[in-house]
Amino acid sequence: MVITGVLGDLGGSLPVENVQALASKNPKNIPLRYIRPELEFDKLLVDGFLQIPVIDMSNLVIGQVGYDEELAKLHRACKEWGFFQLLNHGASEAIEHMKVAAKEFFSLPLEEKMACAQLPNNIEGYGQAFVVSEDQKLDWGDMLLILPLPASRRNMKFWPQNPASFKPTLEEYSSKLRSISMSLLGLMAKNLGVNPAELTSKFEDCIQIMRMNYYPPCVHADKVTGLAPHSDSVGLTLLIQVNEVQGLQIRKDLKWVPIEPLPGAIIVNIGDILEILSNGEYSSIEHRAVVNVEKERLSIAAFHSPNVEANVGPLPDLAAKEGAKYKTISNEDFMKLVISNKLDGKSLLDQLCIKH
Repeated sequence: MVITGVLGDLGGSLPVENVQALASKNPKNIPLRYIRPELEFDKLLVDGFLQIPVIDMSNLVIGQVGYDEELAKLHRACKEWGFFQLLNHGASEAIEHMKVAAKEFFSLPLEEKMACAQLPNNIEGYGQAFVVSEDQKLDWGDMLLILPLPASRRNMKFWPQNPASFKPTLEEYSSKLRSISMSLLGLMAKNLGVNPAELTSKFEDCIQIMRMNYYPPCVHADKVTGLAPHSDSVGLTLLIQVNEVQGLQIRKDLKWVPIEPLPGAIIVNIGDILEILSNGEYSSIEHRAVVNVEKERLSIAAFHSPNVEANVGPLPDLAAKEGAKYKTISNEDFMKLVISNKLDGKSLLDQLCIKH
C-alpha cells in the first residue's frame, strides 16, 4: 500500500468541538465529556518539582573533556527515566522563531485556523487526535499537527498561510531538531553497544511530525486533562514549552511529578518505538499535560519515527543477547495501530510485547 502523505488514509480522529472556542463562549460550564472523575484519586508529588536529568550536548563531542561522563549520564537518563532536559543544543534561535509563529497561529480567529482543519480519515491538520469513539472522554486542548519530513510527503494544505513567516520558520526548526535527534540516536546506539548505523539507518528519511498544542485556561482545571496519560508511540520526542505556563507531568514511582523546563532547554523523551528497538533496555514513560486555571498554555512536540519502509522490532544484536521481547511489524502497520487507538498509558506496547 502506498501511503499518501504518510498519514493519509491511515485513519483519523472523530470531529469534536473546538476547545479554544468552547472555553471562550462559556468558561464556567464544562461539558461532561471533559470531566475526569478519576483525577481526584491521582497521587501528585506535592513538595515541588523533581529535577529530571540534565544533559549538556556541548560535552557530547568526541575528544571533549567530560565526554565519557556525559555519555554515561545520557545512558542512565534513558534507562532510569526515559526523560531528560537537553542544554547547549545549538537550536536556540530556531526555537525562539518557532515560538513566535505558534503563538501567532493560535491567536488567529477560529475561521482562519480552520483553513488548516483536519479532513476525514486523516490525523494531520488543526483539530483533535485520538478521538475514536463518541463516548470517550476528551482532552481540554486543540492541536495543529503537521508532517514536515520527509519533505516529499508534505501536504501543504495543512501548513498555515498566516502568519506569513510560518513555513520558513517551521522548515528551519524542523531541520535543526532532526539533526539533534539523529545525533542523540547515534549516541544512544553507542550506549546500547550496537553499531550506531544499525539504529540511525532506520531514521534516515525519518517521519517527523510536529504537534503544536494549545491548552485554554479552565476554571475546573483539577477535573480535566490537557492531554491524557500516555507514552509517545514514536522513536524520540523533542518538546519545547512555548510560554511560561507549566503543565507537563511524568509518572514516576506511582506519582505524577510536575516538570519545570529549564530556560532554553529541549525536553527529550524515549518513545515506544525506541523501547522496542532497544529490546526494553530503554523505556518510554507515561506523561500527561494538565491545564491552568487562569492562563493558556502552549507547547510544541517534534516526534521522530523510523522511515516508512522500516520495520519496528528489536535490533538483531540486542535480541540475540536475551531473546526478542517485542514483535516485529512494519512501520505502516505500527502507525495504523497508533492512530486507531485512544491514548491509554502504555497499552500500545502491551499489544506488541512477547509473553514468555
